[in-house]
Amino acid sequence: MQIDQQALRALISDEDRLLFRPIPPEYQTDALGRLRGEAGALAFPLSAQEVSGILAYAHAHRIPVTPRGAGTNLVGSTVPLQGGIILDLSRMNRILELDRDTMTVTVEPGILLQDLQAYVESEGLFYPPDPGEKASSIGGNISTNAGGMRAVKYGVTRDYVRGLEAVLPDGTILNVGGKQVKDASGLSLKHLLIGSEGTLAVITRCVLRLLPKPEASVSVLVPYADLNTGIRSVLTILQADANPTAVEFMERKVVALGEAFSGVRYPCPEAGSYILLTFDGRENEVEANLERVRTLALENGALDYTVLRDPEQAADIWRVRGALVKAVEAVSEQEPVDIVVPISRTAEFIRFVNELEASSGVRMVSFGHAGDGNVHLCVVRGDRDEETWERELHAVMDQAYAEAYRLGGVASGEHGIGVSKRRYFLRESRAENLAVMNQIKNALDPLHILNDQKSYIPETRRDESR
Repeated sequence: MQIDQQALRALISDEDRLLFRPIPPEYQTDALGRLRGEAGALAFPLSAQEVSGILAYAHAHRIPVTPRGAGTNLVGSTVPLQGGIILDLSRMNRILELDRDTMTVTVEPGILLQDLQAYVESEGLFYPPDPGEKASSIGGNISTNAGGMRAVKYGVTRDYVRGLEAVLPDGTILNVGGKQVKDASGLSLKHLLIGSEGTLAVITRCVLRLLPKPEASVSVLVPYADLNTGIRSVLTILQADANPTAVEFMERKVVALGEAFSGVRYPCPEAGSYILLTFDGRENEVEANLERVRTLALENGALDYTVLRDPEQAADIWRVRGALVKAVEAVSEQEPVDIVVPISRTAEFIRFVNELEASSGVRMVSFGHAGDGNVHLCVVRGDRDEETWERELHAVMDQAYAEAYRLGGVASGEHGIGVSKRRYFLRESRAENLAVMNQIKNALDPLHILNDQKSYIPETRRDESR
């Protein structure tokens, strides 16, 4: 397809905000850098009007568009597989308004999560969604409905999006939701866009719900002899109304990689697994919950109970948890997986994974969010050649995803489906559900120019599918 450079220059005149071939390679892949596409143009818009102009041009000429933010995606959602235009929202990164009366903040989609959190906390407020990658963009978080470590208490990104401005594939600017709390007025278009992985519209402004900043926050590290004992203990803790903010599980074998990567050492190295918890709220409430959980944990097989009152020690412990994917990647290429199962089936699923590892010979290390059943796996390549790796990876993933669905789970809790999970998601999803998803796609993007053949969208040629 031919891109008219002059037509795009009429929309974005700044030379540093509109690039043509050769496009820097880092913009044609995702965070893992293994799946690569190519594009004829790279645009950095600064407003909804510029986004609208680019999409209207692309729609008129049937040119594919791939939106992206900070580039931290792990499943290929930001890879321009169809060519065309890359629409990079990273320079739309301003905080537009803090409204204390409605407890909302309005931001552009390119602002980084870590920058937003730092800003609102400096104002005595709190934005709870907390995915592991803090350098991700808010627009990307919304596009994948990112969860993170505090989901067990506070929920996921969807629960904090009050309103969106978004641009449809034909250039129409849409405003959905707002600062109000309730809305029973027609279909919830806002919720349709959240989690859609850039396949329906390009987000250009976000109105986000805030909470008061908690008075106190304390973390606890609890070692167990094995992961099954730790997961069973988590169920007891969740049923005891102790209201933890975060409940993370880590197998010792992945913690060891994190220690080597970060230089931090965990206490009780003889443990087979660790549960890492955080409690926040009013100080007396936090202290009461700490003691309640101490009793429950020790009664249910904990080897120790370390309250991380030293902020530096707590930061180190959490730094290891946040760097686990990078720690595994530093040792070997790996496939990151974020399957979700019902909380009560987490231990059963982990047991299946460990048995699969033993029977297949493919190394698989587990960690994740014990409080919501979101299991992160790193499937490790080791010294396998490309052909062997592809064959054995798909063989074990076929079995892991099938088992997750058998247990009542789903393919992704927060990374999205993108490209790398499509075969498993499409195979396991109900045909009726997929048909409805694609009817919505066809209604909003009839020419299939926006992030086509990602997630739920079948591999059909645009000129044959309309």
